[in-house]
Amino acid sequence: MRNKKLNPYLICFVTILSLSVFSAPGFSAAPSSKEILEKSDQARGNVEGVEWEIEMSSVEEGRQQERTIKVTARDFNSLAEFIAPSNVKGQKILMIDRNMWFVKPGLSKAVPISPRQKLMGGASNGDIASTNYAGDYQVVEASEEIVNGEPCYLFDLGANDKKVTYDRIKYWISKARMVGVKAEFFTVSGKMFKTAVFEYGNTISLNGKPRSFISKMTITNAVMKNDVTTMLYKKALVKKVPDSTFNLNLLLK
Repeated sequence: MRNKKLNPYLICFVTILSLSVFSAPGFSAAPSSKEILEKSDQARGNVEGVEWEIEMSSVEEGRQQERTIKVTARDFNSLAEFIAPSNVKGQKILMIDRNMWFVKPGLSKAVPISPRQKLMGGASNGDIASTNYAGDYQVVEASEEIVNGEPCYLFDLGANDKKVTYDRIKYWISKARMVGVKAEFFTVSGKMFKTAVFEYGNTISLNGKPRSFISKMTITNAVMKNDVTTMLYKKALVKKVPDSTFNLNLLLK
């Protein structure tokens, strides 16, 4: 049987129809995984300039601890200043790109530290900084899943290098709100060692529009379920942050 030639006028009509559909008002292509991560990073401090306070509390093997920290961030650079209790007041942690230093009163030289080092309870140093998941991780696998009745993107994230806080993260991002709602953290060997859930009761203004901002992070030990660290985010405020904020030499004066 001979193949019938397709009518060239029909081909032209279908092509024009397809182009008109994809260029119609209201049509937009699905966001890329990088764009989704960038949006979720904004809700966790990765913006042009923002300041907030974190009230931390942890229970670890029955021992309770508390900290209050003021964080100033611009993009993925952060300065954390310890406010309370009195024995840690004045201590600071500076994060520039993927490098981190610890400074405290009386210390003549900044001490290089790792975002992976434990800060308090289940929280690592990197947990108090703004996130840059879009730059620090690559999406190894992507799918979708429902979390508490909310459709979410599910990304399996692999670290781009060893300077980041975690080797691997499973991260659930709300499709409607573009914020991370849940995470699981893994070691290099693939063992999950803690989980986190996120809440967004704060609002900041970005480009004149309201944007949900993190208000609570609850970290739970994957093995010792009673070991829980809670981070409450308060006084979130978008502001201009000068370069001097992240000048390590000025912090030592």
